[in-house]
This record gives sequence, C-alpha cells and structure tokens, in this order.
Amino acid sequence: MTQDEKNMGIIVQVASFSGYLIPFGSILGPLIVWLMKRDEFPFVDSCGRNCLNFKISLFIYVSISAILMFIGIGFILLALLAIADIVFTIIAAIKASEGKSYQYPLTINFIKPRTEADLV
Repeated sequence: MTQDEKNMGIIVQVASFSGYLIPFGSILGPLIVWLMKRDEFPFVDSCGRNCLNFKISLFIYVSISAILMFIGIGFILLALLAIADIVFTIIAAIKASEGKSYQYPLTINFIKPRTEADLV
C-alpha cells in the first residue's frame, strides 16, 4: 500500500469533520473524496464505505435524539453522539494512517462492499 493511498484514506475520514461547519458536510465531505478516489485506490473505497455508513447511521441517531429532546433524554443522547463521532473519527483516521480500514461501531451497512460481479 502506497503512502498516497493511506493519505487519501485519512482524508476520507477527516473530511467528515466538515459537518461541524457545513450542513450535511459530515456526509458530503467523505462522499466527494470517496467518489473521486474509490476506483483508483481500493483502500479508499473501503474507508469511504465504512465512513459513509457510520455518518448516515449517525444522522439517523441524531434525528431520533432530536425527537427525544421533547422528553429530555435527547439532550444527553446528542452529547454522547457528538463525543462518539469525534472519538471514532479520530480512531478511524489513525487506523487509516496505519493502512487499516476501521469498522465503526453502531453502524448500519447501507453501502455494501463491492463484489467481483460489480468490478466486471
């Protein structure tokens, strides 16, 4: 695995922090990098799928927490989700720098891994 491949894997993970500045940036940032580099680097394809699956799952969890704010527990859940997002993304970036694809916890697999039939 080349250093360029590892660097692009890191960029996919770190691009999700744009969500703290831009609405839906946590999904759009990794999505743009993943779409640009997934065919060039298999490692980026794996990192991008894992990151996007986590960020989409997190969006669902945040939406549920926002509804639960009406009964009070949503505030605590939102805080925990924000902390989990930051911690898990940093861990994923560190793993990408080591050339390992990080499987985020609490993730629903919306974007399935490619199969041999998809590559033909």
